[in-house]
Amino acid sequence: MHLISVNIGRATAVDYTDAESGATGIGKRPVPGPVRVVSPGPTATGLGSGLEGDAVCDRRFHGGDHQAVYAYAREDLDRWERELGRELPCGIFGENLTTSGVDLNTALLGERWRVGADVVLEVASARIPCRTFQGALNEDGWVKRFTREGRPGAYLRVIREGSIAAGDPVEVIHRPDHEVTVELWFRAFTTERSLLPRTLAAGGAMRPEAHEHVRQYMEKCRAEAGAR
Repeated sequence: MHLISVNIGRATAVDYTDAESGATGIGKRPVPGPVRVVSPGPTATGLGSGLEGDAVCDRRFHGGDHQAVYAYAREDLDRWERELGRELPCGIFGENLTTSGVDLNTALLGERWRVGADVVLEVASARIPCRTFQGALNEDGWVKRFTREGRPGAYLRVIREGSIAAGDPVEVIHRPDHEVTVELWFRAFTTERSLLPRTLAAGGAMRPEAHEHVRQYMEKCRAEAGAR
């Protein structure tokens, strides 16, 4: 298991984003040499990305400690290449890390990876597609198609800061004792809401906003059951 590339995005003006700035950093490209990885702080007020030099342009919904780093598997990009009939270079999905040999979709929330010599990252959630993602890829119906396939890749939290580079090994150093995978979390928050209560088993690995979303869902279910 290793990194094929580390990818950085620059703020670029586009007509397919809802960001107030009218810009997006989703178009990421591999960079040479080591990149510093840091804890970016809160979503709205922190640095945005966990990778120095990487742009996060809409901090209402992106970036912050629980979405500090986005990883996507080269194996899944290759599968999409075959399905779409086009080349998909590393970084095109907006991923900071393009991995090889890592099954991101069966990774557990709270699972920890050592990347390179120093950096430790923790699996925090799945990526949910948005209008900007569809616009950047220029594929009609992309949000629905990406959701249906259920290979979302993983958002990661920075536990230990340091530097990483292409070629660095990825080692799983901790797997929690629950069943909340990236894939299950993604299905629960997109197409199979009945799975939402099961995600609570991830505990503190899941961001507070997600816990609140599940709580509201369960309260609604109880209220509807009591009204019958």
